[in-house]
Amino acid sequence: MSDQTSRQAWTAAETAAMRRALELAATPGVPLGPNPRVGCVLLDADGRTVAEGHHRGAGTAHAEADALARAGDRARGTTAVVTLEPCNHTGRTGPCSQALLAAGVRRVVHAQADPNPVAAGGADTLRAAGVEVASGLLADEARALNRVWTFAVETGRPFVTWKTAATLDGRSAALDGTSRWISSTAARRDTHRLRALADTMLVGTGTVLADDPRLTVRDAHDRDLSHQPLRAVMGLRDLPPTSRVLDDAAETLLLRTRDPHEALATLRQHDRQHVFLEGGAALAAAFIRAGLVDEVVAYVAPAFLGAGTGTVADLGITTVSAAWRPVVEDVTVLEPVVAGEQPNVRITLRPQREDH
Repeated sequence: MSDQTSRQAWTAAETAAMRRALELAATPGVPLGPNPRVGCVLLDADGRTVAEGHHRGAGTAHAEADALARAGDRARGTTAVVTLEPCNHTGRTGPCSQALLAAGVRRVVHAQADPNPVAAGGADTLRAAGVEVASGLLADEARALNRVWTFAVETGRPFVTWKTAATLDGRSAALDGTSRWISSTAARRDTHRLRALADTMLVGTGTVLADDPRLTVRDAHDRDLSHQPLRAVMGLRDLPPTSRVLDDAAETLLLRTRDPHEALATLRQHDRQHVFLEGGAALAAAFIRAGLVDEVVAYVAPAFLGAGTGTVADLGITTVSAAWRPVVEDVTVLEPVVAGEQPNVRITLRPQREDH
């Protein structure tokens, strides 16, 4: 049954509980992984909170199970308000639909329907057992919270964020190949913030051979964070064994292909759902031509080089009317954090596609 056809009236207490469940789902420190972020609040018959729970990463208790464990016998007769349809399958943990039934929950209100065909069906199982089920409360907010996970499940491939940094005339490196530092310290710190939101860093072999990057996520003091995304290097050329991307700071996967579709398929097989693309102009062009860029984050520095490397290679576009024109979603001025530097601008864009 769809969210639209299964909707029922919500109480003010249930709406407030769903907002709290969304806050719980977004609890900082939950490791990124193949699972969605989920929060759950149990309410008694008077709309008072009995217990709260949230998922803490793959292999840990789901949000419903976490809340039920905290409630104990007090869970009987409650309303479970949860940000995602209770799962209906046994994975590393048991099905939440059965846990709710066993606990004697009277009513379930969930936001987003589960798009994963393996786990979906919990709402129908609960209804069949006589539990009241209402779907769709703050569904858009729940989808936004898990936008990358939802995209990966629905499309079967990771979400791709292409990050680029350039001068006002679109140069990512000077004529002699130097690129440090085009962007400001504030922009570089912001880049690391975004890197930490992805589970995969992807570059081409050309970038590794030219720049020898570490591809790690670092703090404001340039120290590696404890949890690192996968480092993926795409291309057919061999890497020198001394390449910094091969050190033990993070896991590295070599993708022996130049085909973006094949690279993303392999990453999806490794349970990856968000690729942060930081390769050179040729790799960016390959992903754009393939229609596999889902978000663009562009840092623009107030400088001109006049010559040098562009941010993207040939796209096969010969006239202005055929230009690739993603839609601007946000423009933010990044104020300097180091004396003597100028503000940089971060522009976030999305492609004009029906699936967005």
